[in-house]
Amino acid sequence: MSLNSPATPLSRLPHFDPRQVPVVGVDSHLPAVALTALQPAALRQRFATPPLWAPELLAEQRFLQRSPIHASVLVPIVMREHPTVLLTERTLHLSTHSGQIAFPGGKADEDDADAAATALREAWEEVGLDPAFVQVLGTLPHYVTGSAFIITPVIALVQTGFTLTPNSYEVADIFEVPLAFLMNPAHHRRHVFEWEGVRREWFSMPYQEPTTERFIWGATAGMLRNFYRLLSA
Repeated sequence: MSLNSPATPLSRLPHFDPRQVPVVGVDSHLPAVALTALQPAALRQRFATPPLWAPELLAEQRFLQRSPIHASVLVPIVMREHPTVLLTERTLHLSTHSGQIAFPGGKADEDDADAAATALREAWEEVGLDPAFVQVLGTLPHYVTGSAFIITPVIALVQTGFTLTPNSYEVADIFEVPLAFLMNPAHHRRHVFEWEGVRREWFSMPYQEPTTERFIWGATAGMLRNFYRLLSA
């Protein structure tokens, strides 16, 4: 994807529901990341000696006219017997990406030492994740959203035993999705939507819980797709 002229944000289109946008393809022809490669030791090694690889998605079409804002998100891999990724559901009243599935994260502060410091601080403020439980492995390339956020995804391992206290203003829910599910392209669906002559494309990775579907799409799915490309390289 690439930056283009400003356009209306999808979430503000009349009656827009990303779940209803047609699926034009599913990448089941691509191999899933091996389960052994998803274990903590293998993930540490992957970031210690990364292979040659290229991110698939770098930027979305712009829909806000403003100066870019640097931000970071924490991609928290919880070290359970089968590793999971901790995600949040944003509250509906937020001005950007309201109601969407997201990683903990937000804007960089002047006092933040680096992108990892931003991600750790934001995770603490949003969901109460104590940095003492977190080991940062490294970062992925920047991902630029249509709302002009230049996001640095910070990949980290999270020890079990933590407790979470969500910020009710920003976070409607917290949940975990198996890392193996997210790193299997058979669950990566491609969508195409056209509005006022502008073609939009994105991934979704819907995860079905017993009573709820977690519809992961947009920027979050895009960053997970780049993570897949790193782990499968």
